Amino acid sequence: MKKKKSKSKNDLAGISLLGNGATEYPETYAPEILEAFENKNPDQDAWTSFICTEFTSLCPKTGQPDFAKIFINYIADKKMVESKSLKIYLFSFRNHGDFHEDCVQKICKDLFKLMKPKYIEVIGEFTPRGGIAIFPYVAMSNGQKKYDAIKDQREMNYSPGKYGMDLAKLY
Repeated sequence: MKKKKSKSKNDLAGISLLGNGATEYPETYAPEILEAFENKNPDQDAWTSFICTEFTSLCPKTGQPDFAKIFINYIADKKMVESKSLKIYLFSFRNHGDFHEDCVQKICKDLFKLMKPKYIEVIGEFTPRGGIAIFPYVAMSNGQKKYDAIKDQREMNYSPGKYGMDLAKLY
């Protein structure tokens, strides 16, 4: 018996990494690897969250590895990010030298450019090095009053750990 596929070819246009058995990981920062698919419910606001528990990048000065948890929360509009492409994109930071704050801002800007969501925020919870933990936060909205208000409210109330999650709930 043939297994019925739930998506048409048009629904999956532009999705090339998912289901591809031969995953290639980029050696350098690769925003072009990101893929998106159509949101079937753009009229309904719904949060989507991704938690990358094994993010790594390099210190731009020393080349030493930095480790973090990256939280991506967004309200989609017409497009959503495909998760395998997101995983490979985040992996592309592995050999990328940048400050923590710049990595988080790049991720937010790249995803905003790809999806043009109603609202997006990216939080980095970087492992302490030299006795200092750095938790950068950045948010963007599509400029509509409702989503600007969400952005303003969440930025004003942000504190480390507030919009992340207890990772024990993941396991």
